[in-house]
Amino acid sequence: MLVGLQRPRVIAASSKALTFARWYSSTNEAFKILFLGRSEFSCLVLEELWKATDVWSRIHVATHPDEWKGRNRAQLSISPLKILATERDIPVSEIPHTKPAFKSWKPPHPFDPPTGSILPLDYVVITASFGRILPAALLRRFDASRRLNVHPSLLPLYRGPAPIQHVLMNGRSETGVCVIEMMERSKGIDAGPIWGSSKISIPHSADFTSLRDTLAIEGGKVLVSVLRDMLNNTAVATPQDVLSDVDPPRASAITFEDSLVDFDKMSAEVICWRYRAISAQRPLITFYGPGVKLQLHSPSILTPLAEFRTKIGDAPTGTAVFDAHFRGGGLLIRCAEGSLLHVPRVKQENKTLLLASEWWNGVKGLGLVVNEQIKFVPRI
Repeated sequence: MLVGLQRPRVIAASSKALTFARWYSSTNEAFKILFLGRSEFSCLVLEELWKATDVWSRIHVATHPDEWKGRNRAQLSISPLKILATERDIPVSEIPHTKPAFKSWKPPHPFDPPTGSILPLDYVVITASFGRILPAALLRRFDASRRLNVHPSLLPLYRGPAPIQHVLMNGRSETGVCVIEMMERSKGIDAGPIWGSSKISIPHSADFTSLRDTLAIEGGKVLVSVLRDMLNNTAVATPQDVLSDVDPPRASAITFEDSLVDFDKMSAEVICWRYRAISAQRPLITFYGPGVKLQLHSPSILTPLAEFRTKIGDAPTGTAVFDAHFRGGGLLIRCAEGSLLHVPRVKQENKTLLLASEWWNGVKGLGLVVNEQIKFVPRI
C-alpha cells in the first residue's frame, strides 16, 4: 500500500499557546477497526458506525468476558456489546478477566503486527465505555491519530469514568460528546487532542439512561464524521489545553458516598438531580432510628410550597411526615433552602420495595414516629 505524506495536521492554538502542526500520513482506504467497549453506550456507538459502510472494511469487537455475578454468583452477566456484535455477525474477542493480564493481551489478527512495528493508517482502534485503560503496548500498535475514544462530555470538562452522572448531579443545562485521541496513561487520561465534538442541551427530565443513549447516538455520528474527514484528509485535532483557562471539573467513579442524602445541605432540587444521575447504579440512601438504612425511590420536588408547609410546620431539615393524599401518598421531607421533597416509595436493606404508606404504618407500629414525624440523618 502506498501512503503519501500529506499536509500537516494543524492544531489550533489560543493566546496562551503557540500555533503548531504535526505532520502525519493519511490513507484513502476504508478502515479496519478494532472496537473495544461493553455497555449500552458502546452498543449505540457501534450501531452508528455499523451503518456507515463507507468508512470501514472490517470491524472486530473486543469486550469483557462473561462473568457470574449477584448473590451466590447465580447470574451470568454478558457484555451487551458482545450480544450486539453476535447479532450483526461481527467477530468478537474477549479480553482477560483481570487488569494485570489485560496489560499483556495480544489483540486478534490482523491487529497484531510484529513487535515494534506500527500498523498502516487504515487500521484504527476505537474505545467507547470500555471500562479499561488501554496499555501502552496496545496503543503503540496504531498510529497516534488512529487511537480514538468516544467520551460523553465536552472535554476538558468531566474527565473520568462517570461524566454523564456528574453533569446531571451538577444540574448542568448542556453537555456533549467528543472523539479524542487516546494517549498513553503517563501522558494523561481523557486528555488527548479532540478530533470532533458535538454539544447538546440536557432536557429538564433527563436521567442517566436517557442522556447516555442520546450522547451515544450523537457520539457515533461524530465518530463517523471524524473517520470520513480522515479518509478525505481534512481531519483536524485541537489540543484540550487551549480550550479552558480554568481547572475543569472531573468525573470520578460513583461510590457509596455519592448515594448518601444530606437533607441539611442538599435542596430538594439537588436531591432529584442526584437521583436521576445515579439511581441506575446506586439508590439514594438515608438513615433513621437505630441506624436503619433506607432507600429513597422516585423523589420529586414539591411546588408550590405553601400548600404543604402546614403539614410539616417549622420542623428542621431531615424531618419527614406522611401525606396520604398528594400524588397518591408519600413522604414529605424538609430539605435545605426551605425546600420540600416528595418520596412515594422506599426500601429497607434486604427487604422489598414498599409504598411509603406501607413503610410508614410499619415504623409507626414500632414506635419510631413521634408527633407524626420521623427524623432522617445522612449517616449513622
